[in-house]
Amino acid sequence: MIKRKLLMVERIMYVDSTTPLNAVFTAKIKGELSEAQIHTALVKIQKKHALLRATIDNSNEKQPLFVEQKNIDSIPLRIIERKTDQDWLTESEKEWYRLFVEKNKPLAQLVWLKSDCVSEILWVMPHCICDGTTIANLMREFLCLLDDPSLSLETYKPYQSIHEFLPVEYSSKNKKFKAEFYLGLARLFFLIKRCSKKKASDANYALHWKLDLQTTNQIIKKCKTNGISVHTFICAVFMQAFQQIQGRSAKGKVISPVDIRHFIPEIKEDHVFAFAPTVELTLKSGSLLENAKRIKQDLLHKINKMNVRELLWVGEQMHPIVQKMIAILRSTPGGHDITLSNMGKLNIPDNFKNFELETLYSPTVAFPWLNPNTLVVSTFKNQMDFILMSNADFLTKDQAIAIKDQATQLLNEPL
Repeated sequence: MIKRKLLMVERIMYVDSTTPLNAVFTAKIKGELSEAQIHTALVKIQKKHALLRATIDNSNEKQPLFVEQKNIDSIPLRIIERKTDQDWLTESEKEWYRLFVEKNKPLAQLVWLKSDCVSEILWVMPHCICDGTTIANLMREFLCLLDDPSLSLETYKPYQSIHEFLPVEYSSKNKKFKAEFYLGLARLFFLIKRCSKKKASDANYALHWKLDLQTTNQIIKKCKTNGISVHTFICAVFMQAFQQIQGRSAKGKVISPVDIRHFIPEIKEDHVFAFAPTVELTLKSGSLLENAKRIKQDLLHKINKMNVRELLWVGEQMHPIVQKMIAILRSTPGGHDITLSNMGKLNIPDNFKNFELETLYSPTVAFPWLNPNTLVVSTFKNQMDFILMSNADFLTKDQAIAIKDQATQLLNEPL
């Protein structure tokens, strides 16, 4: 049975008991769906993943706990009549503000936008228990069970402590001294760092667009021909788009999350986990191609240098100042233009026997930070899908549309 404190990174994404921070992932399906089969699939998924049988005990707000419940309710299903092709985005935006605080209710919600021939399924989860890989895996498991209810899911033992991922030397006296040193430096930094009175409002929004098959293939081919990755090309494109639209106000930096499973193989692709280490990438003078090549080298260099187990360990030493860290995120604009998460080609089948999976929309999220600028990119059926999210008080919707249009133009230009 799980009973553990939230990791430092989970604690940041939890924010507090009154602030929602949810991820929403949507699939569009053609064909008839059965409510009974949906519930059957959810029961199996909840049985596999222990965190979907847990609630958050926030009786101590400074140190909330995940606590597994013996008789927790099933994952709720909310059914709504589907009227337009944009309903999924409207409902996603509503689900951003759901608080998972009801007694004995799990940390997940499913929304079914239902019509006779077409449906959208929305997975909704607090970001403190899931990263992009987690929510994509849950969608994969759900769709496979919906197609074949006889499938079985293999359970796994959830970790109880971060030390399960750390070598024994992290318990040594030298490491404890290092931990105190890091905490002292962090305390000093946050003592100097000033918080502004400005805070994010609830004026969050999302812009969605999808590239067609031909355009996606042209971008992939262009990147291969020029020896750059699609991810670093997108990073360079959006930094340049910010610069061209915002001028001197642009920071010329992106924050790029990396899947932790590349570094800690004990965390499997089908395990629920929330921490994604990040890399900061910078735009410099030069052409778009020169920047994309430079960013590719910089990204590889930083990833190769990254000691993720140490990052996890260092993070756990920062619990005494986590509320100060959250306050900084909520009141300062940061030094970057955008957080850019490229999920790549989604590991979800595109062929099912009993329905057609028409498309998947990249996950949405509304960060309560003063700088909530986020771009999520994913590829399904060889079509790239983009979601650009922000807050109107930080980046107006008109500015975001101009950045989107400029980036789209850059994506299509020859290198």
